[in-house]
Amino acid sequence: MELLLFILFALLLASICWYITRKRKKEQADLPSLAQGSDRLITIVIDSLMDQPLQKAIKDGNAPALKFLMEKGQYFPNVVSAYPTMSMTIDTTLLTGTYPDQHRIPGLVWYDTKSNRLISYGSARKEIMMLGVKNVLNNALDELNNKHISSEVATIHEELDRENYKSASINALVYRGSESRQLIPPKLLTTFNFTPPVIHTKGTSLFSFGALSQLNPHNRFSHFWQSFGFNDKFSVDELIYLMKQHSLPKFTIAYLPNNDKSVHKKGPGNINGIKKADHELQRILDTFELWEEALRSSKWVIMGDSGHAPIGNQPENLIDLPSLLQEYRIPKLASHVKKDAQIVLGLNERMAYVYVLDPSIQSASVVDKLKKDERIGFVAWREGEEIKAASSEQPKTLSFRKGQKYKDTYEQMWDMEGEPGVLDVTINDKQQLEYGKYPDPFSRLMAAFYSHDGDFLIVDAKPGYEFAVEGSPTHKGGASHGSLHEADSLIPMIVTGTDTRPVYMRIVDLKKWFIQLLSS
Repeated sequence: MELLLFILFALLLASICWYITRKRKKEQADLPSLAQGSDRLITIVIDSLMDQPLQKAIKDGNAPALKFLMEKGQYFPNVVSAYPTMSMTIDTTLLTGTYPDQHRIPGLVWYDTKSNRLISYGSARKEIMMLGVKNVLNNALDELNNKHISSEVATIHEELDRENYKSASINALVYRGSESRQLIPPKLLTTFNFTPPVIHTKGTSLFSFGALSQLNPHNRFSHFWQSFGFNDKFSVDELIYLMKQHSLPKFTIAYLPNNDKSVHKKGPGNINGIKKADHELQRILDTFELWEEALRSSKWVIMGDSGHAPIGNQPENLIDLPSLLQEYRIPKLASHVKKDAQIVLGLNERMAYVYVLDPSIQSASVVDKLKKDERIGFVAWREGEEIKAASSEQPKTLSFRKGQKYKDTYEQMWDMEGEPGVLDVTINDKQQLEYGKYPDPFSRLMAAFYSHDGDFLIVDAKPGYEFAVEGSPTHKGGASHGSLHEADSLIPMIVTGTDTRPVYMRIVDLKKWFIQLLSS
């Protein structure tokens, strides 16, 4: 009897050892291959990642993955974003290496003079309902990548494809590539005729776009209560799937959207979103036996896209533009603008386009009404080749244009007259321009004026305030972005696998640098 028990025990032990050995071999087979080399680049964009809350999360021990990557690489806390500081414009700038005067995406919301439509790519629920669900989905799922981005610029995906290199886009809202792809909207949308059953688009070799186009057939995070896959867990599962399939291409960009929601709701100092994003980064690093192996397998860039300014909790912290311009006919939000409209508003949270449709209205009179409001940082408008700006804090107007008189930090040449303090610009003893609370203001503001057709002004709010109309998203007691101000415009970036850096610390300069990294 004792011999039989011993034999059974030995068989059980042997079975356990066999199972463990088999499991380890399978896990080893699932590990990314280091032989693929470090000439690959993985870029992870954490929406609304900012330097100060990132540093706090690391100091408090809540971001071990970000701390590891920072310690093993380079850290740049103040990279300048695009303007307006809204995801659609920023993401297009990142992929094309151009500002909106070239790529032609003016913001999240803008007015198209040719079609007489207010274009929105989707924000607040009420705004989407007022503009029309079908219209907003068509803008975001079809027209953004297939029509609105200028054909005169090339994305990094398109350039790599010309060199016969593959690339991957995971949950990036801007993704234009050279490959024919299909988006299959959920039945919930097609049943109510919000979208067609199939949307044909141009994407990347390896393409993931939430539940509409997923790489991992077993990804569990694509249900409608999980924003149809537009969440951090879905993005990370897609990336890990590529790694375990040994399918990572030359360039991969993955977008983690969730932190933005936390910041909008609870303010720029909130670190809950960073903690959760870091947990997802830990899942990626844990795919390797040692985290250091991840660094040898690829170059990594972890970055934000825009900052946020806090928004006060009082009614006056929302700037009601229709009230400031109440003598003009300003229609409520709708996709097609009424023929008798005198002014149309395109709100991008802390920045707004003010379109003057009635030729009898003098822009100067609109400027006078807006610049008196002390909550507005500046009002800007275009006169010929000149951009002018005014504020309640300065008695004189600032005028600037491309020229030869003054050189700025980015080797850009400008002519300037009037009061430079409107945009917090100073002239040093070498007759060079130095920028203050508005990073790269001349180039970014001018690019916004040349981003699309129309007669319009730009208004930009001071920190603490955002613009509002009926239906637009507002964030009292939380945070918001869109502005030219440094609070909205500066983002951090962590880089591993290289000692090089971009020529200038601006998102517009990253595409060229990415291509250099992929060539080294």
